[in-house]
Amino acid sequence: MIDKEILSTFKNKQIVVTGGTGMIGRQLVKILLEAKSNVHVVSLDKIDLDSRVDHIYGDLTSFKFCKEICNEAEYIFHLAGIKGSVDVTKTKPASFFVPLLMMNTNLLEAARLSSATKVLYTSSIGAYAQSDVFKESEDTVEKPPMDLYPGWAKRIAEFQIKAYREEYGLENFSVVRPSNVYGPGDNFDPKNAMVIPALMSRINSGEKPLIVWGDGSAIRDFAFSKDVACGMILAMYYGTNSGFVNLGSGKPCSIKELVETLNSFIDFEYVFDTNKSSGFSTRTMDISKASKLLGYSPSTSLLAGLTQTWKWYQDNQSEHLSKINYFKEEI
Repeated sequence: MIDKEILSTFKNKQIVVTGGTGMIGRQLVKILLEAKSNVHVVSLDKIDLDSRVDHIYGDLTSFKFCKEICNEAEYIFHLAGIKGSVDVTKTKPASFFVPLLMMNTNLLEAARLSSATKVLYTSSIGAYAQSDVFKESEDTVEKPPMDLYPGWAKRIAEFQIKAYREEYGLENFSVVRPSNVYGPGDNFDPKNAMVIPALMSRINSGEKPLIVWGDGSAIRDFAFSKDVACGMILAMYYGTNSGFVNLGSGKPCSIKELVETLNSFIDFEYVFDTNKSSGFSTRTMDISKASKLLGYSPSTSLLAGLTQTWKWYQDNQSEHLSKINYFKEEI
């Protein structure tokens, strides 16, 4: 997806990746290392990905810390965030909203004050108001975001970038809104995992039969982490004019198709519980803008992506214990 000439522009650049130990972040770091960038990963996770990376352990809710890490950066990829299930979003909204708001505000302001040439902020599909198909041109601030608390935190960061452009004329900030991303390095903690890692975790635990909520007809947009990481590189290179672009799979997928694809290479029994809610009937992304503006063209099939994710999970089942958990009672 990424031309060699584009990758060459990242060579020897001092690049900060917040959330670089996360699911998308580790894929982004791999690409940057291939481009011979000088990569500095900032995270609260106690995970070392690669000896060539400068791992910085620290809390982005501290403005002082954010200024320190941004001081000498040329490019800044801000991926750090908080992921959790719909249930966790509803039961622990403050655990989502407050640290996410603080880390975004502090990091983006530190980036503005730094001499960084380019900055990319990672928003979310949850920042959209509810719709069947999400298009950038149809986004409106009049309607609340689907993912109420984390969605507002993401939107506020987007407004912060918009304010920078209006007051200071800054055009070096870019924004992407990924869809439902999955892949190696995902959060497989059954207490707060998203759909795909939650299903894999329950399959792995031996749940028999696997109970799937709803009738399987709900449509989602599952994007593979490596494809999204490539899209971020392209967004950093081309820019998004301080607005945002969607990074999805471009291929709507039903929950039934998802479960059947998992079952094609994993042996397990499952049933659909039609007495349980399926959630929103359809949530997919239009990626035509990213395709035209950035040359974004995700190519990983659902089967290939799920197979890679399952294999990684089998080899790294305890990694989530080394990751920061914002939903513990003491946080």
